[in-house]
Amino acid sequence: MLIALESPWYISESEITIRLVIALVLGGIIGFEREQHNHAAGFRTNILVCVGACLMMLLSIYGFSDFVNEWNVRVDPARLAAAVITGVGFLGAGTILFTGKKISGLTTAASLWVVAAIGLAVGAGFYYASIAVTVMVILTLWLFNKLEQRFIRNRHEYRIHLICYDHIALLKTAQEKLNEHKATMQKLILSDADETEAEDAVPDRKLIKLTMLVNVQRKQNDIVSLIHDLKQVEGVRWIEYE
Repeated sequence: MLIALESPWYISESEITIRLVIALVLGGIIGFEREQHNHAAGFRTNILVCVGACLMMLLSIYGFSDFVNEWNVRVDPARLAAAVITGVGFLGAGTILFTGKKISGLTTAASLWVVAAIGLAVGAGFYYASIAVTVMVILTLWLFNKLEQRFIRNRHEYRIHLICYDHIALLKTAQEKLNEHKATMQKLILSDADETEAEDAVPDRKLIKLTMLVNVQRKQNDIVSLIHDLKQVEGVRWIEYE
């Protein structure tokens, strides 16, 4: 029995339980943060990934200890761990969504991948590294997210459509309104209004359609206020944004 305890291929049931519980707690901490922000992979998903990865690591290292001394068997503790990383990659891909010009779910997919790595590390007995990475992940998802929203991604892109009468001062006045709201025009498309849009137009006055791609402060009231001011510009008959 002493030989078994000293063997690197042996682990007690209590140690197995400790590692699985640690994986559950660490995965739950990250999952709780994800659940609070209503992400696809939330509390239970992160726990399952972390505990499952931990179990696979335990199985990879200790599950085949009976065959270690067989002359024709080569034990590779990293084989199942590599398979876990690949499998979690497919799971994370399911959380990535592409809607129009926006891609969402990349952070959730990355967090799932890290949670699996944490579970593998716990299963291998790297407690300090697992706890340290968990703290770093929480800081990244919570604190750094707030900093990013405030200083980096504090603007939102909108597409504004206007149907208006063509006159010289129109674009100049519209640009002044954008400047007042600290909005930046990225692209401007000018075209003739179609027949349905121009059917109620005043005779001898040409209707045009303006499409502006602008960057505005992320707060919803900023875009609403900008749309209200643009609607007051002389010659604007119809306006919408998306």
